[in-house]
Amino acid sequence: MTANHTSAAAPWTGMVPVDDTALAATDTGGSGTPVVYLNGQFATQGYWRHVIADLGADWRHITYDERGRGRKSKTSSDYSFEAAVRDVDAVLAARGVERAVVVGWSYGAVVAAHWVHRNPERTMGAVLVDGAFPYDWMDEAMAQRITTMFRRMSPVMRLLRPTGLTPRLNAAEQAQSNIELGWLSREDALGPVLDAITVPTRFVVASGTSFGSKGDEQERIRTSLTGVTARNANIKVAAKVPSNHGALLKKDYPAITAAIREVADLDRQAR
Repeated sequence: MTANHTSAAAPWTGMVPVDDTALAATDTGGSGTPVVYLNGQFATQGYWRHVIADLGADWRHITYDERGRGRKSKTSSDYSFEAAVRDVDAVLAARGVERAVVVGWSYGAVVAAHWVHRNPERTMGAVLVDGAFPYDWMDEAMAQRITTMFRRMSPVMRLLRPTGLTPRLNAAEQAQSNIELGWLSREDALGPVLDAITVPTRFVVASGTSFGSKGDEQERIRTSLTGVTARNANIKVAAKVPSNHGALLKKDYPAITAAIREVADLDRQAR
């Protein structure tokens, strides 16, 4: 069971206006501890269904599709990282949530790290799922590789857009979002953000490769956590799971729910 942090809210599904767009969001309601889930870069809120089911109805689950993602969220003139951070504020404000556990996967983990760093008083804790690794994987050659990859994938992704399986961003917008993430993930950019986090934060780390990576690239990137946990006692690796980056939300969700429970318990003990 979780501590009651908010008055009971009715279940809700609808659109959250923000800037020049609107985001499709779902709030399971109730009076349990609020958890807001931040998706992978081009993923949708449905990816969290196993985590939500395992955590259970004693928690208040808030999910949403980012700009131009899914079947309902509207397109925008701004797909920047800062827009993604602003969207967290917009969704929580729309649902009247003052404090929440923030859970992010992949791109969402980087968004979560920035958001909890900027808003410690509004954060019970964070769970970063196979993302937010401070490592210098981006350079000009990688940027070109990303641009080429999205250009080649564009015809197929365009056909899948009506299903919500691929975003409604064009190839250049998708490439730019990925490239921006790369620069923001460099050690000198992301490292100070993680070092300054003051709330309980747990990493759940996958194994093997992720889409677009080659060889042992992804495993080398994950080694950067050794320095992070050595410098900041608030941050620990909760689990290293066998699934790869794309499968862990489906196959290793118990490790994620355990980490969510841990940070919520630590917040309750501190208060």
